[in-house]
Amino acid sequence: MTAVYIQLSYIDLAIASTLLLLAGGLSVALNLGLEKSLGIAALRTTVQLSLIGIVLKMLFQLVSPWWTGLAALVMVLLAGREVIARQTLKLRGGWSYSIATSSLIMAGGIVTILALTTAVRPEPWYDPRFAIPLLGMMLGNTLTGISVGMERLNATLKREKDAIEARLLLGHTRRDAVRPYVREAMRAGLMPIINAMSAAGLISLPGMMTGQILAGVDPTEAVKYQILIMFLLAGTTSIGALIAVLATSWRLGDDRDRLRLDRLR
Repeated sequence: MTAVYIQLSYIDLAIASTLLLLAGGLSVALNLGLEKSLGIAALRTTVQLSLIGIVLKMLFQLVSPWWTGLAALVMVLLAGREVIARQTLKLRGGWSYSIATSSLIMAGGIVTILALTTAVRPEPWYDPRFAIPLLGMMLGNTLTGISVGMERLNATLKREKDAIEARLLLGHTRRDAVRPYVREAMRAGLMPIINAMSAAGLISLPGMMTGQILAGVDPTEAVKYQILIMFLLAGTTSIGALIAVLATSWRLGDDRDRLRLDRLR
């Protein structure tokens, strides 16, 4: 089968953008107040993707480990910011950002390097044409798991403060007192990727698979890549959420087995 690539024009994008006008019109008609947010989000999407297209084109020509590493670092730092941007309860002193960023570096870095050196195996292994898209997919999904897990833990510990302190008074260690809520936060952080894996193929055709098929790749080969990506996403989300939730739980206590909700803001 001959691969067929259909090139999009700016007119095609303009036609697609009319759907945003429809969404904005519905927001106005129903008094949702989301038309401004939709407009800003659409503008950000257009500008950010256009810029990253230019940057990636330059990186693909350079094929340098230093430039690839720098791009990866910038992506991680921005992903860390997105993790805490919409959290209502955060740790004081920049701890939430530090924990989120560290979790993303460890989880995303480990899984991406594993994929590049075992399954994908480009030459060289740090080739940005493979490394940057893979890392981007890992970060995009992992930041959701980390954000949900941290937010759930903070909110639950605050809500269950009296019950936790009652257990501490009865002689339980802080670790034992908060363990059920740590498990609950972990389950919440992993639920999005579990739902995505459960729906893949039956309800939804994931983005990477769809993109490869539209680019002319044989569907059976596209499926192999998508299965690989789903497994990688499950691994990196699990690692990232675990590190973030455990680190947040540690920060909300001290060596005297006290619950330190005063460290939340």
